[in-house]
Amino acid sequence: MQELQDAPLAPLTTFRLGGPATRLVTATTDAEVIAAVREADAAGTPLLVVGGGSNLVIGDKGFEGTALRIATRGCELAGTGLELAAGEVWSDAVTRTVEAGLAGIECLAGIPGSAGATPIQNVGAYGQEVSSTITEVIAYDRRAGEAVALTNEECAFSYRHSRFKADPERYVVLRVRFALEDAGGLSAPLKYAETARALGVGPGDRVPLAEARATVLKLRSGKGMVLDPEDHDTWSAGSFFTNPILTDADFAVFHARVAERLGQDVEPPAYPAGEGHTKTSAAWLIDKAGFTKGYGDGPARISTKHTLALTNRGAATTEDLLALAREVVAGVREAFGVTLVNEPVMVGVEL
Repeated sequence: MQELQDAPLAPLTTFRLGGPATRLVTATTDAEVIAAVREADAAGTPLLVVGGGSNLVIGDKGFEGTALRIATRGCELAGTGLELAAGEVWSDAVTRTVEAGLAGIECLAGIPGSAGATPIQNVGAYGQEVSSTITEVIAYDRRAGEAVALTNEECAFSYRHSRFKADPERYVVLRVRFALEDAGGLSAPLKYAETARALGVGPGDRVPLAEARATVLKLRSGKGMVLDPEDHDTWSAGSFFTNPILTDADFAVFHARVAERLGQDVEPPAYPAGEGHTKTSAAWLIDKAGFTKGYGDGPARISTKHTLALTNRGAATTEDLLALAREVVAGVREAFGVTLVNEPVMVGVEL
């Protein structure tokens, strides 16, 4: 294991923000990961697990404790089964499955970060979520002091949520196993209308895997959602807020606020989200509340390509970012009575 003292964390995040860690340990095997976790737990030292850093907002003061960077590698395909080490680069793994002719995660191309983070957040985009293909997650259970295998059902997946996110101090993901589909080189049925339109097909249709992946990458790039060090619109955590899920009663109140503010003929986005619940669009709310693309005049601004991304224009601090996020949350709440919830994990800070 590599060990550094007073180590900068900002370069390990896609925001490029945050102060140093007291100690940074880089683990390249599962055994090293477990050893580092056990050492920190035995000493009562706070532990921060870092993968690809694409979903972290770290405070300017940094992290007083041990930051564990998981750099394990391993990508194994056996038939339609896929096993990824937690430190594998997610976008590279998607590319490999497409090249192997296997469907199920092709619309998750271009998402930054590591494989081990995908079950924590139940990563999803363009009509796919990892929960639909994950069969098992191997994790170190800090409470039991041993590695455990959790089935899909035991992971308790829901929209951008899981057992791991609900109890963040308990599990450290080591490996993730997936069951993909051999559809003769075709994608899974397309569920996202924008993707289907871009491909000139209808929802539910299949297209060649490589075309599905390329189209998603093009759509993501157009929104600044594919990492590019030269493009400050990608110095972000992607979608900063989750799409609100409202009860029927709350949605009725929200609908009335929309009519009052924008006119009776304006219909807000609405998607079924389980019995008695409706999901609406955070990006729509932000835009209609007056926070348009490029909003802001400081070093942290809304992306010029997508209202759901808050960005570091190169000289921002975490406090600059949080000030912008709080302004957006307050503005949306005042306009529509809906409180946005941050998607990235906050370390040493809160909205």
